[in-house]
Amino acid sequence: MSEVKISAEVRTEFGKGASRRVRRENKVPGVLYGHGADPVHLTLPGHELLLALRTPNVLISLDVDGKTQLAIPKAVQRDALRQGILKHVDLLLVRSGEKVTVEIPVHTEGELAPGSNLLEHLLNTLPVEAEATHIPTEVTVSIAGLDAGASILAKDIPLPAGSKLAIDEDAVVIQVMAAQAEEAPAEGAEGDASAEA
Repeated sequence: MSEVKISAEVRTEFGKGASRRVRRENKVPGVLYGHGADPVHLTLPGHELLLALRTPNVLISLDVDGKTQLAIPKAVQRDALRQGILKHVDLLLVRSGEKVTVEIPVHTEGELAPGSNLLEHLLNTLPVEAEATHIPTEVTVSIAGLDAGASILAKDIPLPAGSKLAIDEDAVVIQVMAAQAEEAPAEGAEGDASAEA
């Protein structure tokens, strides 16, 4: 897991007007909280933060007034129309060695068994507990050769060393279903209905 260094400033103005001014300067308002400390309101560089957030559960080394602290994103608000515009970010303070529960993306590899099978993701992310400085960026599971009726449970997904499931191990993550053929309406069905009326 990579660590991204970002310099942030403590924010002293609050409210919608102050947040708009921050965003006009291509910066993002945010809050850093955790470990029982009072929340710290921050202003973060917009472009650097956007690049960092491309990695799920990125570990951010925050430089705030010369003091470095580690944090992970907990909640990110994006503009509803323009996803590349960040409106606000909540960051959770973490320490090296500390365990945190995060959602990691589930990716698939391979081809299903021949036939008209459909892959259904019941969970796109998998809740896991991992050491804060070693959070996996994703998990990959093979669907090669799976046929209709097959399913992959949480316990079937290989996790990186040091990570453990934070969900029922029998939870279905992915299942394979047979494609349903659309039934053509019976000929004359409409005529029969109108004749009865």
